[in-house]
Amino acid sequence: MLKKFSVVAVLMVLIVSAVACGGNTNSGANSGGNSGGEDKKVKLRLGHITGESDAWHVGALKFAELVKEKSNGTVEVEIYPSSTLGNDRDLIEGMQLGSVDFALVAGVLSNFYEPFSILELPYLFRDQDHLEKVLYGEVGTQMKEDLLTNAQIRGLEFWVRGPRELTSNKKVEKVEDLKGLKVRVPEIPASIAAWKAMGANPTPMAFGEVYSSLQTGVIDGQENPLAFIASNKIQEVQDYLVMTNHVYGYVMLTMSDITYSKLSESQQKAVEEAAKEATQFENELVATQEAELMEFMKESGVTIIEPDTAPFMEKAMTVHEEFANKYGKELYDSIVNTK
Repeated sequence: MLKKFSVVAVLMVLIVSAVACGGNTNSGANSGGNSGGEDKKVKLRLGHITGESDAWHVGALKFAELVKEKSNGTVEVEIYPSSTLGNDRDLIEGMQLGSVDFALVAGVLSNFYEPFSILELPYLFRDQDHLEKVLYGEVGTQMKEDLLTNAQIRGLEFWVRGPRELTSNKKVEKVEDLKGLKVRVPEIPASIAAWKAMGANPTPMAFGEVYSSLQTGVIDGQENPLAFIASNKIQEVQDYLVMTNHVYGYVMLTMSDITYSKLSESQQKAVEEAAKEATQFENELVATQEAELMEFMKESGVTIIEPDTAPFMEKAMTVHEEFANKYGKELYDSIVNTK
């Protein structure tokens, strides 16, 4: 009897030990920030809608390089340009589901957290300096926090862009020339309303359809920063570049909060540090490229028009109050009053 009892006791000890060991098998990459043990290697996907020659893509490659370096090779970011993972809306929805890990997105964020519409109002920002003070100050920080709370999208960093300009197959020298012009705009209510106020016929459309729609005459023009225009070869199907400088804008390096929560603390830190360094790299690249892009557009045979933008501004600003009241008067005033 004593011998049988001893055998049973030993078996019980072994079973308890096995259960205790089996209850601690989570790796750092799947434990919601647990930094204990060796980090599990992961491959993550970053999507954006523009071509490989665009500053977005160059900045994304730099971000991937920095993430790999700072995570000691445990996090690899694969870049998917040219809407390979879908358009802006697809990318954002993918991040909410966790099927897309990172994306470079801008105004379409307003469809997921409406106050971002205010940033898309033409002639909201006085100049590039005003934009940067807003994005990298208290207003920008609060907007990133609100985006995470309301849309489960983690805004890592804002990247600045050159101002948005109009391209067209019709000569536009004054605001009256916009009358009836079919201008492709992103699916952003504030942008649509402002172009209507300026007299155009705004046509929301996924960017992947723009080139062919310009080529076939479905639309007459579109508006984007010079880098975006050049990298997507819009100058091949447009005759005029109209320097309206109507939006000093951004693109945001965003991340799925589902993905973020699966990384270890050290991997999360690597991503955040890489995002900051990539932002400085990207912003310097954009500033350098602007003058070069103007020369490129001239050499491409596009006629450049520099209109008096005051009348454009006057008409566009008639919709500001509507969107400020709808999406946040306090936010709007904070932006306007930033010095």
